[in-house]
Amino acid sequence: QVQLLESGGGLMQAGDSLRLSCTASGGAFSSYSMGWFRQAPGKERELVAALPIVGSAFYADSAKDRFTISRDNAKNTVYLQMNSLKPEDTAVYYCAGDVSYWAVRTGHKSLSWGQGTQVTVSS
Repeated sequence: QVQLLESGGGLMQAGDSLRLSCTASGGAFSSYSMGWFRQAPGKERELVAALPIVGSAFYADSAKDRFTISRDNAKNTVYLQMNSLKPEDTAVYYCAGDVSYWAVRTGHKSLSWGQGTQVTVSS
């Protein structure tokens, strides 16, 4: 399994932009579909965006038109560009990957997970 390490979280104000990064090691990153999830206090972890090896990205309704997931296979890194941040975006953000896009879309237990990075958005 690939090992994942997120970075880029922080304390932001509403309306700010932030880019999260997730760097992979120990696996064939270019063969992995990738996703960004988040978990707010007291809530279940939810999928924010997913990117297959080939094809269009998926976005949760809360992320559409504000967030963009992308990858750089040469750097073994997946990104989440977040614009127009809102207080409700406050959560721990996790990246995850699997050779199966279905597994990423469903948050399957087989996913490789990073340790998470905190994003806090104040109003």
